[in-house]
Amino acid sequence: MSKAFTKEDANDEAEEPVVPAAPSGKNYITPAGYARLEAELRKLVEVERPEVVKTVAWAASLGDRSENADYIYGKRRLREIDRRVRFLIKRLEGAEIVRSSGRDTDQVFFGAAVRLKGPAGEKTVTIVGIDEADPAHGQVSWISPIAKALLKAREGDTVTLRSPAGEEQLEILEVTYP
Repeated sequence: MSKAFTKEDANDEAEEPVVPAAPSGKNYITPAGYARLEAELRKLVEVERPEVVKTVAWAASLGDRSENADYIYGKRRLREIDRRVRFLIKRLEGAEIVRSSGRDTDQVFFGAAVRLKGPAGEKTVTIVGIDEADPAHGQVSWISPIAKALLKAREGDTVTLRSPAGEEQLEILEVTYP
């Protein structure tokens, strides 16, 4: 088969999808979130990357790399791992750990677990960093519309949540700092 129509390794780098830049500004994060990001970085560097390097080295030793799926996909996975490692290093370097557990106030700040009542019923949300947000589990980023509405409010206050779906009135029932 002619090399004119095959993909060369040197060209693989140029065709990688562009990774969106990390959000700029402050990177507030809880100690638990920082530990999770560090653990992911450690796993990628100490476990996954060496395994993939071993697979790529084995595949390269077999000879023809142009039709060797283990080699091609291994190199692609290696680039994905390296990209994620660079992203995690940047996020961890710029992280500002906020230790809010045990805080004794009824006012909502970063790290607060807020039990609130709205038209859809009661729910609890915890205000966390951008890298930790998981709305399905009640963890919302401090820059999200609901967190912006809640920040600096107190227990018993009613706040207005402005979202694309419209405005909602939310009553703050309880504020804790786990």
